[in-house]
Amino acid sequence: MNKGNIRSKHSQVNVIAERCKGCNFCIDFCPEHILYVSTEMNSKGYHVVDIGNNHKCTGCEICSMICPEFAINVISVEEEPEEKRR
Repeated sequence: MNKGNIRSKHSQVNVIAERCKGCNFCIDFCPEHILYVSTEMNSKGYHVVDIGNNHKCTGCEICSMICPEFAINVISVEEEPEEKRR
């Protein structure tokens, strides 16, 4: 079996910085602990959430469901086989 032809799926977490109010619910409830408080601040003065290692995301969407400001969404990403990337 040629591993170069296998597509890999993972999830990607996207944070809308201007909506984030730094409540940290997403950080507290992430089962993979990939979210953290960044040093970046949005225009409202809140420290926004950032993603540490997107490849560890399981796509459970708990962060998206728990966010009171709808600042997080999770999408499924399908990676191209290595042969097609070249």
